[in-house]
Amino acid sequence: MRNVLKTVARAALAASALLALTAGAHAEVKKIRLDYAYYNPVSLVLKEKGWVEEEFSKDGITVEWVLSLGSNKALEFLNGRSVDFGSTAGAAALIARANSIPIKSIYVYSKPEWTALVTQKDSPIKTVKDLKGKRVAVTRGTDPYIFLLRALDLNNMTEKDIKPVLLQHPDGKTALDRGDVDAWAGLDPHMAQTEIENGSRLFFRDVDLNTYGVLNVREEFLAENPAIASRVLTVYERGRKWSLANPAELRAILAKAAKLSDPVAAKTLERTDLTKSAIGDAQRDTIVAAGLVLQKTGVIAPDADVKALTNALIDTRFSAQVAAGK
Repeated sequence: MRNVLKTVARAALAASALLALTAGAHAEVKKIRLDYAYYNPVSLVLKEKGWVEEEFSKDGITVEWVLSLGSNKALEFLNGRSVDFGSTAGAAALIARANSIPIKSIYVYSKPEWTALVTQKDSPIKTVKDLKGKRVAVTRGTDPYIFLLRALDLNNMTEKDIKPVLLQHPDGKTALDRGDVDAWAGLDPHMAQTEIENGSRLFFRDVDLNTYGVLNVREEFLAENPAIASRVLTVYERGRKWSLANPAELRAILAKAAKLSDPVAAKTLERTDLTKSAIGDAQRDTIVAAGLVLQKTGVIAPDADVKALTNALIDTRFSAQVAAGK
């Protein structure tokens, strides 16, 4: 009986929290700004279908879409109030939180293997250790950058052992194809493109070193407009479920948006798991593990509490709502 009462109490508490989240929208909101990104296929579906506009048109709220070319750009937009919702890797969001950018991660849009270390097909580079002294294209503040740091750390190396060439993801791919760099910390779909079209090799892969794709919201916006955030996630869930049910159409949307061939779009989605969206312990554990390496390499301050920062970043209040499909 005691366990039953505890279960009922927990259910009542969850229902109460959900009611608070789904209360009326903040009256002053006239526009919602979301990013879309080629590394976030669900965002491309929502933009293509107009479902966010459909959801909020009855309230007289308009929707603005802003293209993010990487987690660093999405975080820049969030920090500059250019977007209210931005797509990043979980570990990139942690770096932002450690740098006092007030965001909350509230949803998982994918569990991807979207990054690996890439080199040209005829390159002598075979292992991470072969990168010593080599030019490596990378975009700081993104999951490929964090992946590179973790790969180096696993081989008792640091960023000082290589020659980083700082480029946005599309430019990193171009630099590799031209031979301007020896290797690239890649990101799909650009990585799939050079792999298929130029025979580039993914010489170091580890899906567990990729952190989840998370949707972040400005903390101030969330505090003032929890109902709007709740509705945005409801539409995101519609897009995610549609994507799972319509893989061919999803592939066509990605190919059109990112100007990819069908095989490249297919390869990208092959490495993108869209089956779960609630944020919680799995994401927390992955982000903490990445954060500890980032702290070891000096990206996060040595006196920072990585676990506390991660707990402050992740907001799980919407998870029950997402799981219930409400």
